[in-house]
Amino acid sequence: MHSPPVALTIAGSDSGGGAGIQADLHTFAAHHVYGTSVITAITAQNTRGVTAAESIGADLVRAQLDAVLGDFAVAAVKTGMLGGAELLALVARYGEADRLPNLVVDPVMVTTTGDPLFAGDPAAYLARLGPLATVLTPNLIETRQLLGREITTVDDMREAARALATYGPRAVLVKGGHLEGESAGEPHEGGAVDAGGVPGGSDSAIDVLWCDGQMLDLAAPRVATRNDHGTGCTLASAIAARLALEHPLPQAVAGAKAYVTEALKAAAEWRLGLGRGPVHHQHGRKSNAL
Repeated sequence: MHSPPVALTIAGSDSGGGAGIQADLHTFAAHHVYGTSVITAITAQNTRGVTAAESIGADLVRAQLDAVLGDFAVAAVKTGMLGGAELLALVARYGEADRLPNLVVDPVMVTTTGDPLFAGDPAAYLARLGPLATVLTPNLIETRQLLGREITTVDDMREAARALATYGPRAVLVKGGHLEGESAGEPHEGGAVDAGGVPGGSDSAIDVLWCDGQMLDLAAPRVATRNDHGTGCTLASAIAARLALEHPLPQAVAGAKAYVTEALKAAAEWRLGLGRGPVHHQHGRKSNAL
């Protein structure tokens, strides 16, 4: 048997298992990619929020990076929670040394429940990791923080993607999951990619992808569920997994969005925890031994 490709997640730990390192490793496994990890922070977290968080020291993060990158042929890397400027700069130095291939940057700065997860200047994400990123994947909250502007329509998302692309990433995915009741707006030059079986509309979750100078809308059905904890982590790690599997970039992003949509559907009736529960990362995995 051929060895599986290797992906690396550089992120924080979620004690509730729905986001962060745990979600990333679940997602890698679901894609049959071997997952490695560098833990940047430990959080006390569940489906209702974060009650405590502490960053890992830079020396230990560096040691983890050296241990993984010095032994495994890592094919793709995903970053999540970096905590602050020191770890951001440390990770950037590894990227500048060409040690972080197919880098997917999820600029984690705040949870969907409002808990802060990054103590540094949001602009540092663009200055340090923007030129190194294969894909930058901010949600609407993070996009507002990165650019200092309101994002209220899909057209705003397209303009934001163009603005973020000027900082150097090959692709920018502005995620519209928090944009309620908004249709795709006016036609544009890039067209649309169906990532979930429906055209764009008010019942669709629309993400905007700028890639290699082309703008695309990625539309999928909006899933009615309270179980959406960790969707951003899951999407970014699914993109990294597909890049490790050598999928072309636009198809990797569209396929990752379709995977997350199915994960949301599969977990819609779950009751894990008292708040916003996790998605079903292993929804497509089958084994005769189980």
